[in-house]
Amino acid sequence: MTTSNKVVLVTGCSEGGIGFALCEAYAAQGCVVYATARRLESMQKLSDSNIHTLKLDVLLDADVEDVVSSIVNREGRIDILVNNAGAATPGAVLDSTVDRVRAAFELNTISVFRVSKAVARYMAQRKSGTIVVIGSVAGIVPTPWGGIYPATKAAVHMMMDILWMECKPLGIHVTVVAAGGVKTNIAKNAAQPNIVPEDTLYSAYTSRILSLLPDSQAKMHPDAPYSCS
Repeated sequence: MTTSNKVVLVTGCSEGGIGFALCEAYAAQGCVVYATARRLESMQKLSDSNIHTLKLDVLLDADVEDVVSSIVNREGRIDILVNNAGAATPGAVLDSTVDRVRAAFELNTISVFRVSKAVARYMAQRKSGTIVVIGSVAGIVPTPWGGIYPATKAAVHMMMDILWMECKPLGIHVTVVAAGGVKTNIAKNAAQPNIVPEDTLYSAYTSRILSLLPDSQAKMHPDAPYSCS
């Protein structure tokens, strides 16, 4: 099989993010790309004829099963899965609510397991395939005011390291991309009004905490150096 006809599934492909850029990069190399997001309209600028857009909520078992099976039924396989869907959770750990922590792990960690498990079943049948996870340096290097996001990424890194060992005899390769600073809409999408609650223990640092969102993105540039090979 040449690199020009690999079937790629990418999650979290809304415009302005890593997934969007990856879809364009894969398509430019001749891959058959399935771009997914919760809202189809968020991917409407993906115009390459090699890119097909599908609605997918990675938090829902039924959605994941339907999308994965429909791609396999149409293409016969999925060669590369890129788990990119996720969201930032800025703010101090002690300022977070249990619901917010749970939601962060559901999206950034558990959904990766959900999609990977669904796709791996088909890859194992062919003893071929690659599962990619867009991780983060934040999951390796702790930083204050990062909130729960680094913890979700650290969990993903460990889970994928183990999955790499467990999938090797199945013919499936697993890799984690510990992404550094990339200019995307992740900070903008995370700008929620309750990042610093009224009863915060860090009132003296409120302005600094809020300034981290735009500052962290100011000098970054989008990049998608990933190959079909």
